[in-house]
Amino acid sequence: MKELVAKKYVNALLQGMDSQELNDTLEALKELTVLFNLEKFKTIIQSPDVDSYDKESLILGLVEKPSQKFINLIKLLNSNDRLALLPTIKSGLEYQLSLKNNSFEGVVEGMFELSNEQLNSLEESFSKKFDAKINLVNQKSGYPGIRISLEDLGIEVSFSLERLKTQMTEHILKAI
Repeated sequence: MKELVAKKYVNALLQGMDSQELNDTLEALKELTVLFNLEKFKTIIQSPDVDSYDKESLILGLVEKPSQKFINLIKLLNSNDRLALLPTIKSGLEYQLSLKNNSFEGVVEGMFELSNEQLNSLEESFSKKFDAKINLVNQKSGYPGIRISLEDLGIEVSFSLERLKTQMTEHILKAI
């Protein structure tokens, strides 16, 4: 439900701002979204005991040099008691700008990190495949193999060492 409400705000931002303003707004939203991971901050924003003007002042005080349109967005969200939608609006705006710029970000997960050369090679391959600019970030995790995830495109590719061992065993047993 909140995605539908946030989408209306995202569409309004896309229609009412130029490219530079959108990028500035996205950066400000990214700064604020990090704060929503803090339980105390979330409690303040969602608390009916805290005055709405104080919430608005807090958020605007945390953003360095907010534009007038960004200030108006925060005031509008605050007047409708929807400040908690800021992370969802950020995600929606990020996605829409990715579509507009034909540039997407993905994550490469595995037990080991890939070299920059390998990462660049994967980026080039995926960019050619999807006819878009793909940026990949290397992330070390406990996954036994490699998993490449492009969430905005709805794509996940994985190479599991366990699955490879199983397939090799099956192939050898069939050959015997």
